[in-house]
Amino acid sequence: MQFFVEENSVVRKIWGKSDTVLFIFAGAAAEFALNKAVDWLYFTGKLPADPLGRLFSTVRYAGRIIFSPMDEAHKAIDTLRQIHAAVEQSRGASIPDWAYRDVLFMLIHYSIASYELLEKKLSDEEKEEVYNVFYRVGARMGLKELPLSYLEWLPVREAHLIEDLQKSEYTADLFKQYKKHLGAMRFRVLTEAQKLVVPDRVKELLQFNDFSLLTPVVPVYKISRLMKMDWLLKSILYPPDYKDQIDELDVYRRKT
Repeated sequence: MQFFVEENSVVRKIWGKSDTVLFIFAGAAAEFALNKAVDWLYFTGKLPADPLGRLFSTVRYAGRIIFSPMDEAHKAIDTLRQIHAAVEQSRGASIPDWAYRDVLFMLIHYSIASYELLEKKLSDEEKEEVYNVFYRVGARMGLKELPLSYLEWLPVREAHLIEDLQKSEYTADLFKQYKKHLGAMRFRVLTEAQKLVVPDRVKELLQFNDFSLLTPVVPVYKISRLMKMDWLLKSILYPPDYKDQIDELDVYRRKT
């Protein structure tokens, strides 16, 4: 059976652990809030009403794509495109192609940054492997102007960060919703986590400094995982209402 992502791929290692995935979406949550097309996420009202629910919905789609046989992964990608097409039809306008690329670029960047933060540095070949997986997702969705390789993607990613991000009223509102749904303590953890993985351009726009309170915590957390004690930290840091969804993120790791 042919899988969309090979069983021994580093992409499965990245997306098979809940803590790595949560760092991916911590970073994406920051960058999403700055994207010039973020108004599309407000059109249905689902994102500001339940930002964490939207996070886990996206995670489930990513899991279906990365850990599924080729035909099932293609169906998941096609369904994702159909969902967006329905939103476009409701609004009577098209989501800009560059906005789709931005989301894809976020997944590439934060997959690499989160894994390197919590695990180890990736080789050039492994980074190319990460890029190739998401390139194939984008190609299946019909996205145009995708760079053919990781090295060709790097300057394009930088250009997107400059051209497509701005701080707006949506930025302030989304962070307000994050705090409302997480609570003050967990929201602080979120912003400190974001500092560890977002690019400098995002830090600049959000007025983040370079120091994160989580910097000294990360080595301790790595040790706790080796001692099988990471569940204790997760129970403290993650919202109890979403415990089951967070546990689900490790299901793929147990299956592979």
